[in-house]
Amino acid sequence: MILRRIARKTKPDISLASLSAAVIMGCRGVSLRQFLFLFSVLLIVVNGSVSSSVNSKPFVIDPSKVKQISWKPRAFVYEGFLTDEECDHLVSLAKSELKRSAVADNLSGQSKLSEVRTSSGMFISKSKDAIVDRIEDKIATWTFLPKENGEDIQVLRYEHGQKYDPHYDYFVDKVNIARGGHRTATVLMYLSDVAKGGETTFPSAEESPRHKSSTSDDNLSDCAKKGIAVKPHKGDALLFFSLFPSATPDPSSLHGGCPVIEGEKWSATKWIHVDNFNKMVGNSSCSDLNDNCEKWAAVGECTKNPEYMVGTTDLPGYCRRSCNVC
Repeated sequence: MILRRIARKTKPDISLASLSAAVIMGCRGVSLRQFLFLFSVLLIVVNGSVSSSVNSKPFVIDPSKVKQISWKPRAFVYEGFLTDEECDHLVSLAKSELKRSAVADNLSGQSKLSEVRTSSGMFISKSKDAIVDRIEDKIATWTFLPKENGEDIQVLRYEHGQKYDPHYDYFVDKVNIARGGHRTATVLMYLSDVAKGGETTFPSAEESPRHKSSTSDDNLSDCAKKGIAVKPHKGDALLFFSLFPSATPDPSSLHGGCPVIEGEKWSATKWIHVDNFNKMVGNSSCSDLNDNCEKWAAVGECTKNPEYMVGTTDLPGYCRRSCNVC
């Protein structure tokens, strides 16, 4: 009865001050112990509402903002996919953690430095915060591909002269294919405008006459005039598929990042596999895949929710290290 009285006096978007007033008005005649209990419960509710407010507005695809730029490979640009806030947030998370970008060795599958790729970057875990989680939801909604099939978002910075020579996103080594299979799709999000250069180019792509690029050659660098090119615009996102619908590699998905000529380029890459990328292989299964694992383990979630926390041999859970099972 008391909680119903309080609920009628509060609103969905409630401040701590108005909550306090509502509790005091609704709890007249109750003991101090009851008052403190009810107040603590409502604080939990409000904190939950505040923390989820970032995600309260579901992402709805606007077809008018999506443009097909190629059918071989299948490639599309979503104008204004990210907000300025989301772009700036990813950049701010990455700035202090950047390291020289690496490539996968075709034989061993191990990461190595190469002049083919000269940018710097870092990965942001899927559960980093509410804004990152919202971006993950957006990607899953647009691509219709499961979140668990994706790698962590990689934020990249390209300074003057830095580039990524034409390459494929699908793998040729067995090591990387073992976890999640081939990369089937890539979502490349542009986090900044670039004065000149920095285009994403598809040198082997076939452009449909009905979908001619609106970007004139005068606005493109020499590198971008070979094949189809996408000029970076803050907030836009490029989706392309590295595999045919038959799940075999598409050679026309060859792509690269042109050198930055003026300014700097910030981007975020989401690689999506054909299978669950969270499914660990070999000894790498002994890890935590969520930043909250230690907190959850401390309150007993390893035994309360073993399917998620611990998992099985075939499909390890998300918090195996914190649950001390490996």
